[in-house]
Amino acid sequence: MQTPILATYMRGGTSKGTFFKLSDLPTSCQVAGQARDNFLLRVVGSPDPYGKQIDGLGNGSSSTSKVVIISPCTDGIHDVNYLFGQVAIDKAMIDWSGNCGNLTGAVGSFAIFNGLISKDKIPENGICTVKIYQQNIGKTIIAYVPIKDG
Repeated sequence: MQTPILATYMRGGTSKGTFFKLSDLPTSCQVAGQARDNFLLRVVGSPDPYGKQIDGLGNGSSSTSKVVIISPCTDGIHDVNYLFGQVAIDKAMIDWSGNCGNLTGAVGSFAIFNGLISKDKIPENGICTVKIYQQNIGKTIIAYVPIKDG
């Protein structure tokens, strides 16, 4: 049985990753743990003993074997939470300890496009400032996203 789950495959810099809104994940995958890791490994196509991830959205290289989970932030400071996972290609492991600077460049656009940024913050033309809380490393990232024609 298949279950449709919304996801967006995005490029940021020289990296590509599968982006999810936390609320779009199955309930059991909305919290850290084995269920979430198993689900994300399956999406990317890992582990793959042949190193190609043909049965998933990964592409057999570390720069394309990545997942991102974005959620609204309620701390009154940040707009969104950004959780990054580096998916191993040849083994069943996701490293949640770091950040991907390249994919960070896509977080603001994803958040805007997916309705996670208040409409009153988005100009018709200009720059939208998105305050991101990078959960892996506990840092604030400010993204400046160009907007044209809304």
